Amino acid sequence: MFSRWRTAVAGAAAMATTVFPIGVGATAHAAPPECPGLYVVAVPGTWETSKADPREGMLAAVTNNLPSNVRTDYVAYAATAFPWEGNVYGRSEQEALNGARGLVSAMARRCGETRFALLGYSQGANAAGDLAAEIGTGLGVVPANRVALVGLVADPRRSPSDQLIGRPVLGAGASGPRVGGFGWLSSRTYTFCAPGDLYCSMPNGDFAGRIAGLLTQLSNPDPAQFGNYQQQVSTLINDAFLAGGLNLLDNQLTNSEYNQRKKQIDDFLKSGIHQSYPRYVVDPSGDTALTWLHQQLLNVAGS
Repeated sequence: MFSRWRTAVAGAAAMATTVFPIGVGATAHAAPPECPGLYVVAVPGTWETSKADPREGMLAAVTNNLPSNVRTDYVAYAATAFPWEGNVYGRSEQEALNGARGLVSAMARRCGETRFALLGYSQGANAAGDLAAEIGTGLGVVPANRVALVGLVADPRRSPSDQLIGRPVLGAGASGPRVGGFGWLSSRTYTFCAPGDLYCSMPNGDFAGRIAGLLTQLSNPDPAQFGNYQQQVSTLINDAFLAGGLNLLDNQLTNSEYNQRKKQIDDFLKSGIHQSYPRYVVDPSGDTALTWLHQQLLNVAGS
């Protein structure tokens, strides 16, 4: 009987060796990929990248030369703004948001201890900020305590209550602030807006500009956000009435006002302010917006 038992065990062992060869078997195949201590998801701005030609853009200065325990992935998306480019702004931004959300979700499922940082510039800041707002208000794909840092450069949805690094600026982002803000991520979310950058500092009294920014955001509306859209429209209308009613808006839509606005926008585009963040100094030590964010990533990675 002992002999038959030994033979059966030997046969089972031989079968196991055949199915799972020793040294290169199931253990090696099932090992999870290396999990970074910090996972940075960065979203470039309009025209900085595309699906066909993924690039890093301005944020490369923030994510280059980070420690080995940090992994960075960039979101490749349409990064367009006008219908003749293929995607209107709203659809392009939604694509960026979905891409960033997907990267965070996939890493979170695979690596339970990895922390996250979200970065965005311009349209990319719109998407990264929207994802941060989801997470910070408890509606995201990871709990807020797993996000160590959010950095938004020239955010079109900047709110005056957001944590601004650098000199004070007027108004809010051209697309209007996020209803509800960043919730639990407010203290870890940093925004940068150079004075005169109309993308992130549309003057409060420029109601025609604010309406244009809101319509841009609504070029591909998200049904889940209809309540937020209604609140933004209500706030804008209330502000207009308090400032002088519909006559004020009529005045801002006259031919002379249109020509003045066109000149203002032309001057703004020629100024290069929106591209000035590699040079825009935000603290007394001489750090620019990008070097300041880079140092914060180093601090987070080392903590």
